[in-house]
Amino acid sequence: MTTRVITGFLVVAITMAAARPEGKENALTEQEKKDGWLLIFDGTSTRGWMTTKNKPLPSSHVQDGSLNPHPCDYMLVYEKPLENFVLALDFKISPKCNSGVFVKTAPLTPRPGKDVGFNGIEIAIDATPTEGLHTTGAIYDLVATKVNAMKPVGEWNHLQITCDRSRIKVEVNGREVSRLDLDEWTEKNKRPDGSAHKFDVAYKNHPRKGFIGLQDHGSDCWYKNIKLRPLGPATESASETQR
Repeated sequence: MTTRVITGFLVVAITMAAARPEGKENALTEQEKKDGWLLIFDGTSTRGWMTTKNKPLPSSHVQDGSLNPHPCDYMLVYEKPLENFVLALDFKISPKCNSGVFVKTAPLTPRPGKDVGFNGIEIAIDATPTEGLHTTGAIYDLVATKVNAMKPVGEWNHLQITCDRSRIKVEVNGREVSRLDLDEWTEKNKRPDGSAHKFDVAYKNHPRKGFIGLQDHGSDCWYKNIKLRPLGPATESASETQR
């Protein structure tokens, strides 16, 4: 086969790959559109995102097609409160990173002596190498991970969070790592098994509708391909969510 023919094949292959929606960053595939997914970060601007004080964000938070919450006033917040949904995104952390993805944050005004994180539920994003309450995918200080599914620092990871009525399920790189049912959390500072945690919240009474946020805890952390699929009032069956 001649060099010219080989070169021609390579050009065609590269052109076809570039034309595939599945290969694009910060874009929806045709199947995702059919399935009801929404793209909530366009990769080029902070449109749709704000501070916890409802102020616009500087463009410096957009870095190489990713959204970096550092530095900001605790978290970058998506502009609309959400209740039942699936949130999917890719993230990459820096060494010794401490960040997180918040769900059901309400209100955005912190209580006296507390940061706004006490008003939400955090899914940990952390460089911790073992399983635990603060490992990536843990429901921070509430539910430890069953396994540490995160790739090494500097590599991209995929996170999916399902908030379906009282239930929260977390998957990292396609593996379920933690879940909880808010209805089982009836006492402040206590897990359902009676052990203590740091939050003075009875999560059974926590708002089911609130804001999602990307936490700044003093470290660079990059988020891209941030997609949202709203869920209706009757979605997963009880048997499905308890698998």
